[in-house]
Amino acid sequence: MTQPFLPLTARSREESHRAATPLELFFDLCFVVAVAQAGAEFVHAVAEGHAGEGLASYALVFFAIWWAWMNFTWFASAYDNDDVLYRVVTLVQIAGVLILAAGISRAFEDHDFLVVFLGYLVMRLAMASQWLRAAHHAGSAAERTLCRRYAGGVIAVQIGWVSVLLVPETARPWVFLVMALLELAVPMYAEKDVTTAWHPHHIAERYGLFTIIVLGESVAAATVAVKSGVREHDALGELLPIAAGGLLIVFAAWWIYFVVPAHDRLTENRQGFLWGYGHYVIFASAAAIGAGIEIAVEQAVGKAHLSTLAASSAVTIPTAVFLLSVWLLHARYFKVGIAQQLVLPVSALAILMCTFAGHWAVLAAGLVAAATVAVGVTLTQRNPTTRH
Repeated sequence: MTQPFLPLTARSREESHRAATPLELFFDLCFVVAVAQAGAEFVHAVAEGHAGEGLASYALVFFAIWWAWMNFTWFASAYDNDDVLYRVVTLVQIAGVLILAAGISRAFEDHDFLVVFLGYLVMRLAMASQWLRAAHHAGSAAERTLCRRYAGGVIAVQIGWVSVLLVPETARPWVFLVMALLELAVPMYAEKDVTTAWHPHHIAERYGLFTIIVLGESVAAATVAVKSGVREHDALGELLPIAAGGLLIVFAAWWIYFVVPAHDRLTENRQGFLWGYGHYVIFASAAAIGAGIEIAVEQAVGKAHLSTLAASSAVTIPTAVFLLSVWLLHARYFKVGIAQQLVLPVSALAILMCTFAGHWAVLAAGLVAAATVAVGVTLTQRNPTTRH
């Protein structure tokens, strides 16, 4: 039975059988609602010929979603006590991302980020309150300082984000870049003397689960797009190669991400920061794969005002970025020999070349992705002491 109030104290890194909680799974599911909204608006922007503006808005909105998710994930790995107050504050964060999701359309269409900012503010202030609570129950002066640094840093940066709403549109990208760097600096500043007790297995599982949900959203979005194309345009012949190729890409992306034990790399804060921050690219590219498949479908049925080359690149580029980022963050540490090391980089290059395959580009990219998995499995069988 859940207790109303418990001390919010640090958990042990050596804790066994540490797994994601139902609250964390619910948290992820609600956050993916915002990811889906961002993807849908990105598809609409590209289809209308505003790819550059759409990409900029997508990057900004996705950063807000990812950063709030990531901060909660690492905090929960160290401090989750699952009492009533902890649950309520977490539900407030969920409400914040739903507010953010409600403002995504306006951000893309009118460049009005007020609602997005308000949703982000709700999430971040709720997170600051968790850190202040952890500071109150800290077991040492050093830990108390760490928690207060986190809380103070989060609050201070939120004040700075107001400037994004006030400056002219032409200056917003630069202000956003500065504020994003400040957000990224808060954990490094807070943990410069002592580190939080995050759990490697738990963190790896949480990131893996979010990757699954994002890939699942890509499958759902692509399915809806294909269904719409078949029903409204009777274009089954044009859409089958896109559907098949897209499915192969998503299947391969799942296989490649989970084939290595990511938690083995999470042994200290330096590695944890690099791994955790780098997942912005993994998550964003995984979500963009689904958006790209939608764009390819809309172009195939004549709903998108862009060339076949542009529509193909909307799939091949995020797929290549996904493969390279997974390789850079953890896959390469489990490779033995030049052949294994080259599999993902060469595959990423081959998928980029598929962009020029015309209407068969997505299917070609999917076949390359499937071949990547096959080659990896073959190399692993030849050297069973390693993983692909």
